[in-house]
Amino acid sequence: MAIYVISDLHGMAPEELQTLLRQADFTEDDWLYILGDAIDRRGDGGVAMLRYLLLQPNIQLILGNHEAMLLACRYLFDEVTEDSIANLSIQKMSLLNQYLQNGGEVTLRTLRALYRTDPDTVADIFEYLQEAPLYEAISVRGHSYILTHGGMENFRPDRALSSYSADELLWGRPAFSQQYFSKATVVLGHTPTFLYGEDFRGKILFRPSWIDIDVGLCEGCAPVLLRLDDLQTFTLSAQS
Repeated sequence: MAIYVISDLHGMAPEELQTLLRQADFTEDDWLYILGDAIDRRGDGGVAMLRYLLLQPNIQLILGNHEAMLLACRYLFDEVTEDSIANLSIQKMSLLNQYLQNGGEVTLRTLRALYRTDPDTVADIFEYLQEAPLYEAISVRGHSYILTHGGMENFRPDRALSSYSADELLWGRPAFSQQYFSKATVVLGHTPTFLYGEDFRGKILFRPSWIDIDVGLCEGCAPVLLRLDDLQTFTLSAQS
């Protein structure tokens, strides 16, 4: 069994992911972790991807900040009543505004259309996101990896993983010089690699104690899949 990781797909069609997995010879015996932000900004907002993920026994979505923002706006799918309108607090409206500013409009529009014809699937999507973990600690060929969306803000090597807040795992952006564990590698997304320098645009960034796999799909870069067993990368070719 091989272990693969990818991150920040932001509205990628499931067919594109399937093509990339075929290029990597991904099989039903392998495992893929998506390190958050499968939704928002492009295409149908990632709703088709979520519907695909609901049916995949060997793909695990780790929660990203965009999924967390969508969950915070779940109230939009509650039954509209006089009471629910009256209970629209400033906090809820602020959460919605934040989500819209971060590219959530297309996702909400697609989900609302789906809700009108298939509310059960929308409920399944929200349940799936609600159950998505904030991190996974795994071992691949004897090496330890911590998988999370945004890194580990306020990191200390003696700090328990379970003590990190959602915000610390979802919104952190490690400095280029950040040092995490000496005997484990943190794999993260959230920060497009080109923000660390144009030399890294469209490429996975390997640092001594962490790996950034957000290659910048929203900037037109091709998605890149990483196999942790041998650190080989696979890029979706232009002709695919």
